[in-house]
Amino acid sequence: MEAFFVDLGEKAFRTSQVLKWIHQQGVYDFDAMTNLSKALRHRLKEIAEIRTPEVILEQSSEDGTRKWLLRLDSGNCVETVFIPEANRGTLCVSSQVGCALDCAFCSTAQQGFNRNLTTAEIISQVLVATRTLRGDLDKDRVITNVVLMGMGEPLLNFNNVVRALQLMQDDFAYGLSKRRITLSTAGVVPALDRLRDVSDVSLAVSLHAPYDELRNELVPLNRKYPIDELLAACRRYISGQSHRAITFEYVLLAGVNDSAQHARDLASLLKGLPAKVNLIPFNPFPGTRFKRSDDLVINAFRDILMSRGLTTITRRTRGDDIDAACGQLAGKVMDRTKRQLRGAGQAEFAGP
Repeated sequence: MEAFFVDLGEKAFRTSQVLKWIHQQGVYDFDAMTNLSKALRHRLKEIAEIRTPEVILEQSSEDGTRKWLLRLDSGNCVETVFIPEANRGTLCVSSQVGCALDCAFCSTAQQGFNRNLTTAEIISQVLVATRTLRGDLDKDRVITNVVLMGMGEPLLNFNNVVRALQLMQDDFAYGLSKRRITLSTAGVVPALDRLRDVSDVSLAVSLHAPYDELRNELVPLNRKYPIDELLAACRRYISGQSHRAITFEYVLLAGVNDSAQHARDLASLLKGLPAKVNLIPFNPFPGTRFKRSDDLVINAFRDILMSRGLTTITRRTRGDDIDAACGQLAGKVMDRTKRQLRGAGQAEFAGP
C-alpha cells in the first residue's frame, strides 16, 4: 500500500491513515476519510475500492456464539465464528476454502478443497466481524483474540497467512499481541520451521493420538511428518522463548483414542515439553462414523493428564446448535482434485 500511494505522488504515511480508517474505524467510504486531502479522496474513488466478502448468512447460537457464511468472488463460501466469553471475545478465522488434509473426524475435510484464501480474504473475516460486532454491541474492542482454527490448514497457505498475521498485530490495524493470536496446525513441519523465523504467534498443534499408528488413521498428514518429527519442530519453535508453551489439541473419539492407556501414553509423549493439552469433545456431523466420548470418560482422561503434571483444559462446546463448534465448519466448497492440490500446497512452503 505504501508503494501504491508513492506511485500516486503521495507520502507513504497515507498508508497508516487509510489502514486506521478501514480496520479501526470500519470506514469504507473514501469521502469520510477526512484527514486525506480532497484531491486524494477524489482520486481514490476513481481508481480504488474497499470491498469485503458478501455476508450471505449470519447465525446466532443460544450461547451467544455467532457465525458468518461469507461468499467469495469465486463463488465459494467460508465460515467465520465469534465466541464471546466474560473477559474476552475470540474470532475463529478460516485460511482455505475447504481443506486437503482429510482428517477423518472433521466436517471441513469432508467437503474437499478448492483453493487458498488471499491475504485480503483472511483479514476481511476480521474486518467483517469487527464492524458488525462494534455496531451491534456498541463497543470499540470486541475481538480480543484471533485463532486460525477455521476451515483449512494455515501452514499450507503460508505467505498469505503470514501477511494476515502481520496485519492483525499492526498498530495501525488491530494491534493484537502475539499471545492473543493462535495458529492451529496439523503439523506441516517445514512450514512450522519457517514460521518460527518470521512470526512468534501462539501455536496449537492438532495431535489427537499419542502414537503414529493411530494418528496415521486420524490425521493422514502424519504419514509424511510423524509425531517424533512434529514434536522436534515444536521444540524448535519455542526454543529460547521463556514462559512459552505449545497447546496440543486432542479430539476425544469414543472407543478410538479416549482410553486410560491413551491418556498415559499421551502424558509420556509430552513429558519434558512445555505443553498444555486442550481436550475437545467430538462434535458430530452428518455421515460421520465417530461418536462423542462420555463425560465420565473425558473427565477421567483429563485427570490422568493432570496427575502427571500436564496443564489440561476441556474445551466447552460452543455454537453446536448452529454447526459452529470445533470440526463442524463446512462452508460451501467447489471441490477439486485433492491429490493434485495437496502437491500444489506443499510446493508453496518447500522453498527457502
